[in-house]
Amino acid sequence: MLDQVNLNQPDIDKGTYKETHDTLIERLVALQQKARLQGVGLVVLFEGWNGAGKGSRISDLMFNLDARATSVHVTGDFDVDEARAFSDAGHNVTGYWPFMQQFWQALGPRGAITFYDRGWYSVAAERAMCRAFGGLNPKRKEGKKDTVRGDQLAARKEAGVCLASIREFERGLIDDGYEVVKFFIHVSAEGQRERLERLAADPTTAWRVDKKRLERIGNYEYAYSIYDLMLEGSNFAFAPWTLVNGEDKRRANIVIAQTLVRALESALARKEAASSVEPVSSGTPVNPADGAAKQLPRFAAPATSRFHLIDDAPTLAGVDHSLSLSPEEYKDELKSLQKRLFRLENNMYQARIPLMVMYEGWDAAGKGGNIKRVAQSLDARAYTIFPSPAPTPPELAHPHLWRYWTRLPKAGHVGIYDRSWYGRVLVERVEGYASPERLTQAYDEINAFEKDLVDWGAILLKFWVEVSPDEQLRRFEERQSNPAKQWKVTDDDWRNREKYPQYKEAIEDMFRLTSTSFAPWIILESDDKRYARVKALRTIVAALEDAGLSD
Repeated sequence: MLDQVNLNQPDIDKGTYKETHDTLIERLVALQQKARLQGVGLVVLFEGWNGAGKGSRISDLMFNLDARATSVHVTGDFDVDEARAFSDAGHNVTGYWPFMQQFWQALGPRGAITFYDRGWYSVAAERAMCRAFGGLNPKRKEGKKDTVRGDQLAARKEAGVCLASIREFERGLIDDGYEVVKFFIHVSAEGQRERLERLAADPTTAWRVDKKRLERIGNYEYAYSIYDLMLEGSNFAFAPWTLVNGEDKRRANIVIAQTLVRALESALARKEAASSVEPVSSGTPVNPADGAAKQLPRFAAPATSRFHLIDDAPTLAGVDHSLSLSPEEYKDELKSLQKRLFRLENNMYQARIPLMVMYEGWDAAGKGGNIKRVAQSLDARAYTIFPSPAPTPPELAHPHLWRYWTRLPKAGHVGIYDRSWYGRVLVERVEGYASPERLTQAYDEINAFEKDLVDWGAILLKFWVEVSPDEQLRRFEERQSNPAKQWKVTDDDWRNREKYPQYKEAIEDMFRLTSTSFAPWIILESDDKRYARVKALRTIVAALEDAGLSD
């Protein structure tokens, strides 16, 4: 794709530039305020060569835009030593955090503009280079022919994994009320060399060009081939690339401003058109905490998924509620399994493999007691329990999965989720807090999220804690009659029980559409809490042992 950029265009004269640029910026500033009021988010990615002028282009925009509704994320340098260390560990974990997490964390809310100075494509390209060449400064062996094509093939696998995550990220943003604009600022090898050497020679800018960056000038053709590969693989219809001639900064500024104006105009037009026909905006979910649920049409779940689903997904009808353990069996197994899990967790920490254990289930099913027995087995410094209360206003202003992307365990640590991202297809579905459009998208958004976690190398276990309606009623009544436990049962719990048929339908759809080959659902039969606790521990221990963490 880079060969499409004409680097030999004549420079734009100063007078023409000022008139055109000032008009565009005035329009852009007005559109920013309109987007802010309408809740339209704008994600602007600047990729390109070192020295191409990405930072200057962002600074020029920031000079005029409302800083209160604008943020800039600067992607840190790729840590080659860390990448090699994880690669040498002999397992699938690729770093302390998933590839896309830092970009999710930096995402501004709908209504704001988020600039990324370098981003997910830079990291993907650097990872591909590291995997293909062993570093960012590959050296060709003397006497060998140029093998750029072979290098591309060596990098393609790594790039492919990254591009799959990128596609889902950008698609999800578009679906959730954002506009995504991607710029690649292109310069020639000679232009890059001149700029970097000029920056290095100036004491005020020398800090921006370290020795490694100067050394990488000689890798232009390597980087060119990988960038081209990434661009071709990510020129999505919903998020296309805008290739910018960076040799003329004035021309670059005009192209960028024109593109942003068109993007916001288009996004605002779609927003206005949708609001005139949709009862609820898919980009503006209702806060479950305010009780203002919307009356929506009855929701019909998708028939299938774009992800590989297992054939034998669990069903509520297939649950055996009679499973149980005697107190003696429970005591012996609990003690043995907790000891094994403690040893395995230490091995997991040393191997830097993340474990994520997620709990969903009926009210009073025993999730808390189950989590307690797992946590008792672990080093207190190695795990975090993440509850999922009603989303806050800042969380509601972001995509649904944003608050979970920001709550992940570090590699080698354990994340335990007391309810989870499945709230969208459970409580939000039943109570009408999400539109049918958002619900339809949610199943595969969740699958994509979990695929990213597994591709990162996490061990992901999804537990549904099941209890029969009769046993649930007995526990409700027991809690209500016990002053020490009355706080455990609320009016919402009783209301949820009355909606058992609606929740049952939502659960069955959830099992069917999110029991993937890489993250299947596991039922914990919890009419007997002892049985459910032991089964959870058995499952976790088996998963860690299957990952090669046994003594």
